[in-house]
Amino acid sequence: MWQGQLLSIHTTPKARAPMVEQSTAELIAGVGIKGDRYAIGTDTGTYSAQPDVREVTLIEVETLEAFARDHDITLDAQEHRRNLTTRDVPLNHLVGRRFRVGDVVLEGGRLN
Repeated sequence: MWQGQLLSIHTTPKARAPMVEQSTAELIAGVGIKGDRYAIGTDTGTYSAQPDVREVTLIEVETLEAFARDHDITLDAQEHRRNLTTRDVPLNHLVGRRFRVGDVVLEGGRLN
């Protein structure tokens, strides 16, 4: 079994506002990260016309490193607009599965 790292936590209170790095986060079951726009409500902006069941979004830092290496595209943690940045976590392997981030249990889903 592998064990990855949580590198950063980012939230934003509304659409198009800068992402803010957090040292900790309170996750609310079925809602999301306290203070993040998706936990606050739909009037703060969404990125999809589909009903939103994505309370927390994750990205692998390896993906960001590949963008930089292969395409000369550099995205800082605040720019990729995801809540949690991980290392050594094969996120595609977690689609449809439950997994832990610290004390929190998440269930992997796929972005459409």
